[in-house]
Amino acid sequence: MPPIRDKFTIHSRAVVCQDVELKGDITIGPSTVVHPKATIFAIAGPIVIGSGCIIEEAAIIVNRRKEVMRVGDNNLFEIGCRVECPSVGNFNTISTRARVHHTVRISNYCVIGAACLVVPTDDETLDDYTSIFGPAAERRSWSGRGRIQEADLRLKHAEYLREMLPKFNRLRRGDGA
Repeated sequence: MPPIRDKFTIHSRAVVCQDVELKGDITIGPSTVVHPKATIFAIAGPIVIGSGCIIEEAAIIVNRRKEVMRVGDNNLFEIGCRVECPSVGNFNTISTRARVHHTVRISNYCVIGAACLVVPTDDETLDDYTSIFGPAAERRSWSGRGRIQEADLRLKHAEYLREMLPKFNRLRRGDGA
């Protein structure tokens, strides 16, 4: 296997801490916040992260497929989660210590609960507003009530992090976009 060539494109308005582990061809969009100790590996194909995403400490995002892994806008990857799915829509929450296998595609407004393991044997696409919870990874459909309030809260969260992280961490600069 040939060595992985690093190419990072970090938008000028993104906040990416210096001690983030990046490998491969990675593009990070505007207003995205990547906490220290997060890991993003583009092993086989590139990773494109949209705008307004929050990637917290010890979160791991891996692309093992040759196709481009697309992460939409305003997603929240909480502490210690691991995501290997080829596409993630918009406004999703991957909770603490959750794991999502590379056979899953996540649509919009989905929530993967804390410590849930999503590993289907066949390729699967989660419908919009799917919520996965509990130790048995049970599923439920969310009505969408409160999504505007959640979006506002997430924007405030990202705004706060963009203001505070540079005060206490060194930032990584990319080529700019």
